[in-house]
Amino acid sequence: MTQDNKCKVVFRKDGEKIQLDDIDTGKTLLEIANENDVQIDQACGGNGVCTTCMVKVKSGSENLNEMTEKEEMMGLDPEQPEVRLGCQCIVNGGCCDAEIAF
Repeated sequence: MTQDNKCKVVFRKDGEKIQLDDIDTGKTLLEIANENDVQIDQACGGNGVCTTCMVKVKSGSENLNEMTEKEEMMGLDPEQPEVRLGCQCIVNGGCCDAEIAF
């Protein structure tokens, strides 16, 4: 499947599916999107203070870091780990499937 330091990320937006294989782990979904020309809104520049980069994780939330303090301060619920800020969720491995601007 994937090596320990690589992952697969799938972005979905407006019915389009963009699959990215062989992605380095340790990056946020927003960083991965930016590096691969996938458009995610980011009014605050990825600083975790605006919620415009919100994504819905369809699968693979177990492959992300835990919800951050910034996310909780922005009103996200730790009991709903599928709703995250793209700038705060770090992909640690495996596969992550995220829907943009849901």
